[in-house]
Amino acid sequence: MAHQAVFLRLLGVSLLWGCNYVASAYLLRDFSPIFLSYSRLVLTSLFLISVALINRRMKRPTMQEWLILLFAGLFGTLFNQFFYFIGLQHSTAGNASLIIALSPVATTLLARIFLREAITVNKLTGAGLALVGVVLIVLFGGKSIGISQGDILLLLAMLALSVSLLFIRKLTTSMPSYDITIFATVMGTVLMTPAALWEASQGHMHFSLHLTMWLLLACAAIFGQGLAGFWWNQSISEVGASTSSMFMNIPPFIAIIVAYLVLGDTIQMVQIVGGILILVGVAVSNRRSAAQAAAS
Repeated sequence: MAHQAVFLRLLGVSLLWGCNYVASAYLLRDFSPIFLSYSRLVLTSLFLISVALINRRMKRPTMQEWLILLFAGLFGTLFNQFFYFIGLQHSTAGNASLIIALSPVATTLLARIFLREAITVNKLTGAGLALVGVVLIVLFGGKSIGISQGDILLLLAMLALSVSLLFIRKLTTSMPSYDITIFATVMGTVLMTPAALWEASQGHMHFSLHLTMWLLLACAAIFGQGLAGFWWNQSISEVGASTSSMFMNIPPFIAIIVAYLVLGDTIQMVQIVGGILILVGVAVSNRRSAAQAAAS
């Protein structure tokens, strides 16, 4: 019964994350990208801090942990959100969800390059399949054949997220995952303040005057980012990362279907094929070899 509750929670996370891509694309119709990103981060940070103050006492980071948190917030929040929202403005929610889904494989390759971590045949095969899927989506998933500016920026957002995961992986050896999420998000929000001020000074900032759009923004921040993040971390602690990661295959296809129903985006065969290749690649990359399974 306990596992059923965890699986329902993980399914809820998948639905929230999948719908969050569509909500972001919809909000970009009335909000400028940097202001939208900054506003959502501020609301998410306030939610995370409120929950932390009510439910638990946070560990004070050491000087070294503060430095790593700074880089985690810089890449995982500032760069990731900056490129994501500007890229989404020139792409589709479906493409965004599929490109971001490459992040686990990209993290594995970056760990090999910068941390000299060993890479198995499974990880290499999975990376190859996922990369082929992304190439298909980037080249043929737009309105015309070729590489779109939006998809390139989404790739940069995915790479920024992957780099941040390397720093987060380092932090998890000494800090609880909840604390890392809160500190990194808040620090990233502070770092994005100059970008929001720059957008305003250039006269590019605009926002909706409709209450419903602001309510949607608040829901995306509090539920799509804040609550989903807490549920995700809690589920990993209860059933493990390998079981939880299976649910990461769901959000891209939720996003494609909801974008079709809400935004009128077309569902292209190349998105389906590319998405399957990415998700199979992620699954193969995370699969343990027989030797590893026997050892455990």
